[in-house]
Amino acid sequence: MAVLIICMMFIPSAKGSDKGAFLPVIMYHSVYGDKPQDYIVTPTQLENDLAWLRKNGYTSVTAEQVIAHTEGKYTLPERSVMITFDDGHYNNLSQALPLLEKYDMNAVISIVGRYTDDYAAADPHCDAYSYLTWEDISVLYASGRIEIGSHTYDMHSSTGRRKGCSIASGESTDDYCKVLRDDLVLLQNEIYAHTGTAPKVFAYPFGCISREGMPVLRELGFDMTLTCREGANYITRDKNCLYGIFRYNRSGSYFTDEFMRKILDKTSDIE
Repeated sequence: MAVLIICMMFIPSAKGSDKGAFLPVIMYHSVYGDKPQDYIVTPTQLENDLAWLRKNGYTSVTAEQVIAHTEGKYTLPERSVMITFDDGHYNNLSQALPLLEKYDMNAVISIVGRYTDDYAAADPHCDAYSYLTWEDISVLYASGRIEIGSHTYDMHSSTGRRKGCSIASGESTDDYCKVLRDDLVLLQNEIYAHTGTAPKVFAYPFGCISREGMPVLRELGFDMTLTCREGANYITRDKNCLYGIFRYNRSGSYFTDEFMRKILDKTSDIE
């Protein structure tokens, strides 16, 4: 299980002065077992969350719909929520997808390419520890409920000289951009090969952001970036508001009502 390290070196100017549509975003990781942790919720907890959202009139919107809203091609419902999963755990398919289908909801699952190529292929299909295989990812995408996002190919690490996909100390901008571009293109190509579409959503590993990487993300066609910073999002008709989306980590230590009160607090805006 990945450890969350928030190293917000740079937050893009994502929140304009004119507030738009309020959009809380939930960040899940693993859905497994009966002993919740900071980055594990039980299937019962996830079902309770989805049931609460449905009962209270919330619509689960896709990243594609949020992007379309900024382009004036779609209007977000008054009570919108975006659901995301990080890392690409196998249980996102075995446990989460059936619940999303039951409650008519959607999600973005941001995968780590190396986890799929190496770890999932070597030891697949165990809820406790496996990652999604490419076949699993194809099934998720074909469900019509899942968008596949990028969580880097092989930059999900908190050891060594680099934290996540941030620039390393003493690294030149040119060298950094080449490393980042090569990593992201590798995963983009693999996702396209297995789904027929390239990812539009990028989730920063550990929330580590570098200003120097933004031109690369835009160049490669990412229309939305997801951080680990908690706060309220207001989606305007300006696409720039999608770079630096705030998310609430769904820790298993919360009861559903308690967590929902937290994420729906519009006063939690961080400027």
